[in-house]
Amino acid sequence: MAVTGIKKTLMPLMSLALALSLVACSQPAAAGIIKSDKPRDTSPGVVSSELDALVEGNSDFAFDLYHALRAEEDGNLFYSPHSISVALAMTYAGARGMTEKQMAETLNFILSQPELHLAFNALDLELAKRGEGAEGSDGEGFRLNIVNALWGQEGYPFLGDFLDVLAENYGAGLRVLDFAGETEKSRQIINDWVSQQTEERIEELIPEGVIDAATRLVLTNAIYFNAAWKYPFDEDMTRDGIFNLLDGGQVTVPMMTQSQGFNYAEGDGFQAVEIPYDGEELSMVILLPEEGRFEAFENNLDAGKMAGIIDSMQKKQVNLTMPRFEYETDFSLKQTLADMGMPVAFSGGADFSGMTGSPDLFIAEVLHQAFVSVNEAGTEAAAATAVIMRESAAPGPEVDFTMDRPFIYLIQDNQTGANLFMGNVLNSEA
Repeated sequence: MAVTGIKKTLMPLMSLALALSLVACSQPAAAGIIKSDKPRDTSPGVVSSELDALVEGNSDFAFDLYHALRAEEDGNLFYSPHSISVALAMTYAGARGMTEKQMAETLNFILSQPELHLAFNALDLELAKRGEGAEGSDGEGFRLNIVNALWGQEGYPFLGDFLDVLAENYGAGLRVLDFAGETEKSRQIINDWVSQQTEERIEELIPEGVIDAATRLVLTNAIYFNAAWKYPFDEDMTRDGIFNLLDGGQVTVPMMTQSQGFNYAEGDGFQAVEIPYDGEELSMVILLPEEGRFEAFENNLDAGKMAGIIDSMQKKQVNLTMPRFEYETDFSLKQTLADMGMPVAFSGGADFSGMTGSPDLFIAEVLHQAFVSVNEAGTEAAAATAVIMRESAAPGPEVDFTMDRPFIYLIQDNQTGANLFMGNVLNSEA
């Protein structure tokens, strides 16, 4: 029979966090908050086709980003495409012109601006229902949380319409900080907030030097997930085993094992299994290419192929052996996203006039960190994304300065005004 454990369009291990969405509100005491007078829209008028279009576009972006990151990274890869999509969707709310067009194409935002934000809201509210009565991997309750927050320079003018969109659809108010006067303190406040939301798994999302006096807005998204397996592995059955590397080497790692009825599929060069979490509302889907065929399989993998694999799954008795693992990753996505098709957003030509009324902001950096731990009891995962926006230097009127005739020049000390050297050029060939 066809798999029913997860929706056809939901993605596997590498986009596990696509299903991790619950808006929560938490405010650091050190930051004031400017809130729109618009309440969160808890009944967005979104039809199923619009929600499907959002998930389809996010899934396409998840795989596009996977391939882009794999081209840059040699080691283990783990990230939250959903966290990145949400953070950039909030940024996109203020994008206009070519900036808006490139972001939509790169992020696969198929819907119009109003429809897109309503659909993100509907997806968030729907997924907020997950996990009732389920267990976490640590013996505590199931946790599935997402938090959105904006951090703006005090006194900087942000448009009410922009704040309304974020309040109504993302549950996000604008927390006021002084990036210009208290740069390091502002960075620490944001990092502390992210750490709290991810149960201290993402402790320093923004490193020193990224926020500076020209920073005007930081948009953040944090995700935390903790769930027990429906069928936990018996720790007494875990044994050291061999894990074969792509370069032909081998390492010895703890291997968990169990025999259970799981949704399963196989095809040309691969096997796939779906491992449900407690409550069966979320699952981990694992793809196992045949030995020697990993790169060929990976290169051909996209959202459509993944959906077909999931749809073809049937319940089988599976003797499952998998490694216990834990690792973390961090990325600067600025160049990656620019190369994927949205360079204008990172340039002085960016147009985010929907935020302030004038095109005076550009994206200086997009930072992402993720953590995952998989053991006999279940899975713990966390991720956070920060979109950091700076103010562009205001361009003055254009002038021409062509040095095609004799000129005088000097070298001065800027602080004192002392002229250290002085001269002229009467003949540039001399």
